[in-house]
Amino acid sequence: MTERLLAGTVALVTGGSRGLGAATAVALAKRGAHVVLIARTVGGLEATDDAVQAVGGKATLLPLDLSKLDQLEALGPTLFERFGRLDGFVSCAAELGTLSPIAHAEPKKFDGTMLVNFTANQRLVRTLDPLLRAAPAGRAAFVTDKVGNVPVAYWAGYAVSKAALEMMARTWAEETRTTNLRINLFDPGPMSTNLRRKAFPGEPDGTQVAPEARADALADLLLPTEHRHGERIAAA
Repeated sequence: MTERLLAGTVALVTGGSRGLGAATAVALAKRGAHVVLIARTVGGLEATDDAVQAVGGKATLLPLDLSKLDQLEALGPTLFERFGRLDGFVSCAAELGTLSPIAHAEPKKFDGTMLVNFTANQRLVRTLDPLLRAAPAGRAAFVTDKVGNVPVAYWAGYAVSKAALEMMARTWAEETRTTNLRINLFDPGPMSTNLRRKAFPGEPDGTQVAPEARADALADLLLPTEHRHGERIAAA
């Protein structure tokens, strides 16, 4: 049985309605954290809430669209008012956008992908930073992808947004080296998710691992015993 090493803590997870975000929320709940879940889909959030309750955990649901940046500014103060703390942050939400040659990327689609995958995360860092720095063992983990680190043709806005996300996370890590906050990147590798199915529509079901197979490794990055900082961690 998973030790409840996060008992009494509060962890925020974006993309909490499905895929790796939902699986990580359950993994964090098993470790004792109260999970705050952000996603656009209310039905998906409710399904994750059911899964969290099934393992004895509790969740707070926040139906938010990360592309609505003005909604994010008040998130930190709202969490402080509700819980008085925030101990962990996991960024799982992502948009694939359109796969195409970079020179052919349609501006609206490109900008939309950058908005959700990168800009929204900067706004989240801005509003959550004071709470995470104040936590006894604040932890943050950003889900990334190999295309943000190694160029792959035709991944356009998705690749560029992940590259920007990686640099932002590493920069934030440099700025917090003398604090108790620990910030890392996590590359789960290929998984059977909706994003993967959009990118590879002809790939047979079951070809890739389920998100649940990667959730424990991601959730463990929020443990107080995690001392890596500013690293890019790939799933084993």
